[in-house]
Amino acid sequence: MTDSITEIKKGIKEKKAVIGTKKTLEGLKLGKLQKIFVTSNCPEKIKQDIEHYTQTTKCEVEFLNIPNDELGVVCKKQYGISVLGLK
Repeated sequence: MTDSITEIKKGIKEKKAVIGTKKTLEGLKLGKLQKIFVTSNCPEKIKQDIEHYTQTTKCEVEFLNIPNDELGVVCKKQYGISVLGLK
């Protein structure tokens, strides 16, 4: 868990993070992402979409044990983030 948070912070610092469902799914479809983080309270429909698209790509998906508002704090945003991708 701590490793995931460290990896997310590093991705944000290096400007390799893609924040948000729409942009993450877009990057996933284009094969531009290496890893996706999904929060514990992410809507089921979004989880299904991500799992569907990762079957055709070599992108790794990690399901976090933290809610979206906590991931927002980790990313220094004032809103919740359900999905985050790393390039």
